[in-house]
Amino acid sequence: MIRALLRNTVLANLVFVLVLLMGTLSYQMLPRQQDPTINFNWIVIVTALPGASAEDIEMRVTQPMEDALRKLNDVNFVSSTSRVGLSNILVRFRDLDERTFDKRVNDLRREIQSKRSELPSDIVEPIILEITSANAFPSATVVVYGMDDDETLRRLSYQLERDLEQIRGVDRVDTVGLNDPEVQVKLDFDRLASLGVSPTQIADMIALQWQDLAAGRLTVSNQQWLIRHVGQSPDPEQLARLKLPLLSGEVLLEEVATIQRARQDATQSVRFEQKPAVMMAVMKDANANTLELVNTLDQFLQDWNHLNTGQGVTAILADDQTETTRRAIDIMQSNALQGLLLVFIVSWLFLGWRIGVLVALAIPFSLTGVFILLQAQQETLNLTVLLGVIIALGMLVDVAVVMVEAMHQRLQHGQDSIEAAIGAMQEVGWPLLAAIMTTVAAFLPLMLMPGILGDFMRIVPLVVTFALLFSLIQAFWMLPSQTRLLQSDPAYQQHHLSRREQFMRRLRNFYGRILVKSFRHPWMTLVVLISTFSSAVYLVASERIATNFFAADTLQVFYVNVEMPAGSTLESTLLATQQVEQIARTLIRPDEIRSMVAYAGQMFTETEPLLGDAYGQVFISLTSRHNNGRSADDIIQTLRDQLPDLAPAPARINLLKLSGGPPSSMPISIKVRGDDYPVIQRAIDDLTLILQDIDGITDITNDASPGIQQLVTQLNLPAIRRAGLDSMTVTRTLRIMTDGEIVAQMTDRGEQVDLRVRSQGTETEDIRHWLDTLIATPSGTLIPLSELVDIEIRVGFESLRHYNFSRSITLEANIDRSKIDTLQANQQIQDAWQEIAQQHPGITLDFSGELDDIQESLSALTALFILGVGLMYLILGAQFRSYFQPFIILLTIPMAFTGVAYGLWLSNNPLSLYTLYGLVALSGIAVNSAIVLIAAANSRREAGMSIQHAIIYASRRRLVPILITAATTMAGLMGLALGLGGKSLIFGPVATAIVWGICVSTLLTLFTIPLIYKLTSRGT
Repeated sequence: MIRALLRNTVLANLVFVLVLLMGTLSYQMLPRQQDPTINFNWIVIVTALPGASAEDIEMRVTQPMEDALRKLNDVNFVSSTSRVGLSNILVRFRDLDERTFDKRVNDLRREIQSKRSELPSDIVEPIILEITSANAFPSATVVVYGMDDDETLRRLSYQLERDLEQIRGVDRVDTVGLNDPEVQVKLDFDRLASLGVSPTQIADMIALQWQDLAAGRLTVSNQQWLIRHVGQSPDPEQLARLKLPLLSGEVLLEEVATIQRARQDATQSVRFEQKPAVMMAVMKDANANTLELVNTLDQFLQDWNHLNTGQGVTAILADDQTETTRRAIDIMQSNALQGLLLVFIVSWLFLGWRIGVLVALAIPFSLTGVFILLQAQQETLNLTVLLGVIIALGMLVDVAVVMVEAMHQRLQHGQDSIEAAIGAMQEVGWPLLAAIMTTVAAFLPLMLMPGILGDFMRIVPLVVTFALLFSLIQAFWMLPSQTRLLQSDPAYQQHHLSRREQFMRRLRNFYGRILVKSFRHPWMTLVVLISTFSSAVYLVASERIATNFFAADTLQVFYVNVEMPAGSTLESTLLATQQVEQIARTLIRPDEIRSMVAYAGQMFTETEPLLGDAYGQVFISLTSRHNNGRSADDIIQTLRDQLPDLAPAPARINLLKLSGGPPSSMPISIKVRGDDYPVIQRAIDDLTLILQDIDGITDITNDASPGIQQLVTQLNLPAIRRAGLDSMTVTRTLRIMTDGEIVAQMTDRGEQVDLRVRSQGTETEDIRHWLDTLIATPSGTLIPLSELVDIEIRVGFESLRHYNFSRSITLEANIDRSKIDTLQANQQIQDAWQEIAQQHPGITLDFSGELDDIQESLSALTALFILGVGLMYLILGAQFRSYFQPFIILLTIPMAFTGVAYGLWLSNNPLSLYTLYGLVALSGIAVNSAIVLIAAANSRREAGMSIQHAIIYASRRRLVPILITAATTMAGLMGLALGLGGKSLIFGPVATAIVWGICVSTLLTLFTIPLIYKLTSRGT
């Protein structure tokens, strides 16, 4: 049956062409995005209670909801922030499969719903968001700006937001600076006092009349009529003519108040090139094509601007991921093409162009097969997929090289291609299968790696495994059928050797002589092996190799954070932020700036946005680096060095740099936990001093919110009773005098419009004067508000934070990785803290952030490495039916480590988690040469050769296939390792590690494995 299948050349060629066509089509259809879509297992719960203080939010909203969350299973941590008017809770679950995670999210929703009755009745319903890599960072940032901060800008921005949400591939649109519309009734308290009416009475009269009512049905002359009461209108003039029945007679609302169509009090304010603006962050769906989506957005905005010509409003793309995504994918694709070309060249040099072409056909066949499977699994084309492709490139020809080399000799002796193929499979089939399975055994366990890094890299072992399996099909089926074409080559009918074969023979003979000499001085060879490995260990232990566990390419987008003193107004923060923007423009060349947007009221961080009037931020998007221009890192460093000294006092400045790859926390992130915030703050102050004394630590920040002035009132019940008032009237009056009271709502052109009743004067120079505002009593007398309440002035909190249900403040910092790494920095901090810990009783430190991710990844990589080696030993033991020979083969792993260490040292690449990931994968590649070598030696011994003759014969016979497979694997990764098609800080070191590991392990394998085989087989 096998012969019949191999002889059916038509079937083999048709399947080959079909896979190529379907794979090419699948490749074109794969959505493009920079990173794979990852579910972080993060859930954000946002609950608003307008007007409430941070303390009230903590007590009335956050704590009840945290009590509900305590019942959840598989929770990694819970952090919360209670700030003025808003509760924000972040729940991070452990690594769970999709089904279990969905169940836990449903449990969370159910627990939150069960607490609804305990929450204040006037809260905005909690919003529950699931955070993934697709919607955590915007695919595009749109800025809408106009000449004036008016209703036209607001209305058009609202319409644009709704239009963008309807575009295919858009998950959601988050806005900054877009305030909801409302109708405001601003009461004249002096006029109300003269009329003897309280503000709450006016509010109730408005609420009763400003409403629509569906009264019901009425039959009129055998016809059904619907009775509707229409009292609402978005027209302020109609509301101004509302009649208010008072004891002294009717008055119009406009006689006691100013009525206007306005917007909610601004909590955020945006400026683009000194013009009022609204900023929109466009988040994409999980598997949406980033390039197509941004192109669609760009075209849509052009059409939108054309449509709204004359309105004085313009929308632009301030930043998008098109360039970043295209550049990153282009770098990987160009490196893949260069690797493919190098593999062709190596195959041609060793095998000639005819055999080289047949061998290299394994690459397009295997890769297109992989693309078919990826398309079927609804994957995207991203950097990790392309990394898997590049790693697999050189290995795809390994099986074909060994097969064609084994067939080559038989074909020259006149055998039919099919018989030659069957003979070759009998000779090398099982060793090749074992070699492929050991590589798969090293890669597949990496799919079990936990954490964000594991999710980010999970597709790599899958791509490599699929590609290797397709290469087996090509080598064992397609290649023998296609090799029949070689029988017409005159070279196979002649008996003289070509120059290439003469060179190969001389190379084998030279290698054989060197190998024999090494057998005569075995201890010298072993000393070389041990010394090279020891020196590699020394390079790592002595920190000659830089350590950067999360090395990543800096994005062309970053933020300048501006923090003002507590109590600063939104306007003053915006002014300081604009001044910082202007200074930043002087430090960055105009041709380096794509866009700058200044805004106040919000500050994005790596974990959650900080909200408050004292926070400002400058969003800076850079153009692509060209004409030897400065890199993003250089620009950021320039701003970091100069901007804090030039910024206006009393603003505090720091920078937030964004990097590609899987998201990670700050290198230093310390949760300082306790029961009392002043005690926690003292610990934060001491820790800050510790960080400042450590060389290499930069951008030290903490999320402690400075205190703000509070006027705390308590009801004077005896005075209230004497005045004939009730408690509700007094508390409602307080609200009307400040933020106002929403008494009704309506929908106007698809937007919800609130009717807010408030005082005309919401600003005062003297709080005592404000408290003397006169309130009318039912008896017609007037009484100052200060007589109805007891007051206390104190400093309150702008925000209160919890970590795992305890009050906490988070201290974060960045590091200069050329001076110190994450592990060293955190260890020095822990050592210094131990010396002063007794001065801070009740304080506990939680070192998380990047350190937490590193420790999790290192532990997992160690376990997966052991699992991979165990699986390889199992496969090798089954193949060679020996307990000891697999150990000889596995010696190539420390040889590969030796190459990795030297490669990182010489190339000045850092040791990162991605490099360690590559080292684990390399363990499965490095053993392949030793497998085919020892298999050939065992075969010769079974044929009756002595141990020394068998191993020398096998080494000479397998020299060329070993060199070819090593060279092609290295060639496939060489472009990425050298950065020929563009450098990548994430994947470049991975390629470098594998290239050097293969190079050194191959050289050592050719001499040490035969020697160890000879020494250990003596007497057997």
